[in-house]
Amino acid sequence: MKAEVIAIGDELVTGHRLDTNSRWLSAELGVLGIPVTFHTTAADTLEAGLEAFRLACGRADVVVSTGGLGPTADDLTRDVLASLAGVPLQLSQAALAAVEERFARRGMPCPESNRRQALFPGGSSPIPNPHGTAPGIDMVVTVGSRQSRVIALPGVPAELKPMWTASVAPSLAASLPEAATIIQRRIKCFGAGESAVEAMLPDLVRRGRDPLVGITAHEATITLRIAARGRDTADCHSRIAATEQVIRDCLGELVFGVEDDELEDAAVAAVAAAGLTLATCEAGTAGGVAALVAAAKRRPGLPTVFAGGTVLPATAAGTADALALARRCREEFGADLGLGVGAIRPVADGRQAVMIALVSPNGIATAEHILGGGPTLACIRAAKAAVDLLRLRVATSPGGA
Repeated sequence: MKAEVIAIGDELVTGHRLDTNSRWLSAELGVLGIPVTFHTTAADTLEAGLEAFRLACGRADVVVSTGGLGPTADDLTRDVLASLAGVPLQLSQAALAAVEERFARRGMPCPESNRRQALFPGGSSPIPNPHGTAPGIDMVVTVGSRQSRVIALPGVPAELKPMWTASVAPSLAASLPEAATIIQRRIKCFGAGESAVEAMLPDLVRRGRDPLVGITAHEATITLRIAARGRDTADCHSRIAATEQVIRDCLGELVFGVEDDELEDAAVAAVAAAGLTLATCEAGTAGGVAALVAAAKRRPGLPTVFAGGTVLPATAAGTADALALARRCREEFGADLGLGVGAIRPVADGRQAVMIALVSPNGIATAEHILGGGPTLACIRAAKAAVDLLRLRVATSPGGA
């Protein structure tokens, strides 16, 4: 069994928006053991949609599309599928009631255009969308002598992902020739690039491995996803545990958490566990460090550890020294720990860097971070590097830094 993913939207083919849905869906299909052999991006026209789905259904057992299910005139996925299957569009009273009820909860009348979202190709099944007005479509399409299962989902990730998890993935898993329990676990890392992390793992990230290990990078955070297929839940957890231990043994302190943990969560938890408070002062990260610390998830019983932060204006940044900033904010806010990020400065080979300093009752820790990845991403990565210095220093030092 193999799959194809179709992303629909003029904004995608023109390059005005990046298609992240196809990457996510490919990873999810891989977890189910359904390899993706093609990605297709199509414009918001009937002709482009028909060609994309005709080709996909002619070569894939499962076709998953995103986009084109909205209420406007250029949302044509339902029309494309009805035309390709040679069936009429039919009104689903249940889907229409769900759309109308969603507007009623907001105290608004349902626009006539949104009623289009309750139209489905004959013989198809609606896929519930608890977070939006666009239900998905699940149907079988025959092209030539080949039958393909087509899953059409909205393009909004916040709607698509819950629909996939709650409805589509379980349905696809149950339809596989060898039904099995599938469980996955995410291991989160920071401090090395994607290729470096992969090189540190002994042949874990490869096709066909059991359990399957995938690796992705987002804003310098590396996620290792372990996906196990087994007889039952206990079998899957056993397979995952052995692989996770290998990852932890190989990567050591690069691993900071699992599942939805973020780097700032681990750092703030370490500060709280040590019974300390933190203040920040930044010149080269535009308030990114304070934003991360303030956004850290507050687990039950976790006290507030952030005493306050200062962001220097661009006009003052040129003379800012990381160590001086760390000392300054520690004193200003009466905190146990002072975390400072200095001004951006040139280094060798035309690159730029920032210095990071952490001051505590037990001493001083410093690090240089080389900027890269464009202005916005460089700032985010630098802020994370500062937070990671905090995490490592507090977690590994007696007395918490």
